[in-house]
Formats: sequence, C-alpha cells, structure tokens
Amino acid sequence: MALSGSVARRYARALFQMGVDAGTFEAFGQQLSDLAELFVASSELRQTLENPVFKPSEKRAILEKILPRVAPTDIVQRFALLLLERGRIRALPAIARAYRELGDRHAGRVRATVTSAQALSAADLERVRKSLEQRTHKKVMIESQVDPSLIGGLVARVGDLVLDGSVRTQLASLREKLLN
Repeated sequence: MALSGSVARRYARALFQMGVDAGTFEAFGQQLSDLAELFVASSELRQTLENPVFKPSEKRAILEKILPRVAPTDIVQRFALLLLERGRIRALPAIARAYRELGDRHAGRVRATVTSAQALSAADLERVRKSLEQRTHKKVMIESQVDPSLIGGLVARVGDLVLDGSVRTQLASLREKLLN
C-alpha cells in the first residue's frame, strides 16, 4: 500500500506542477477528480480498463471516447492515457486525492468535516467555518454530515484536529466523572 501511495503522490506531483506552470492547477484538479469519480462509480469501466483480457488498444479506444466529456484539457487526457499505458490506471482515485491535497496546500486551504445531530443552516455552517479559519489560519472548506446519535452539538474534524462539542461526549464525560 505504501508503494501505491508513493506512486500516487509522484504522479499527482507531476501533473500538479504542470498545472501550476500553466496557471490551471484548479481546473486540472477538478477534471482529475471527475475522472476518478467516474472510474470509482462505474464498475464496468474499471473492470474493462484493469482487465488483461482486453487489448491495450481496446482499452485506449474506450478511454479516448470518455475523456473529452470528463476531462476536456489535453494535458489531463494525455495524463490519463499515460496511466493506462503504464498499468497505473487503478491508482487514479489515489492520485486524485493526492492532487487535491497538493492543491489545498498550495492554495492555503484545509478541509473540515462537521458532523451534527441535525442539519445545520447555511448561517450556522458559516459561523463554524469562520471559527475554524481563525483557529487554523487557513481557508476552510466544510463538508457537513448528520449523525443523530450525537444528540446535540457538533464535532468538527480538520486534519488531525478534532473539536468535539457533542452532547453525547459531554454526557459520557459526565458519566465517567460520576462513576469515579
């Protein structure tokens, strides 16, 4: 697994550098992400591109038909075809994740997951985002999730930082204090 992570980072870095040089790293990242999502979502496409029964020319023809719709940039298309030729197409989702991390770091962004007992309003999410930005000193991209087992409050995860203000955790802490 470490090898595939290393390979993914190396390929992501190469494409990312081309994107930075061209001033289009965000567009490349979106196209790569879209292609990776299609690859993961379509088991038929994945099995076809990974299956050694199909000739390389057949795999290439299939990918060439799909690419213009998902990744209109010539560089991203050639990148995907290179992955196919080198037998690295399976690493596409990991490469897309590594690319996103590079893009976030370059743009000074971090991604946060905010989990609450009920769906948060746009205003509440904005307040949480601003609070996290003050804490991290970076632009925060929030993904919101709902987990009714939290009872109330919320849990925010930004990288390794976990801020748990859920009622469930507070009750567990209170229970632990009462039992001791």
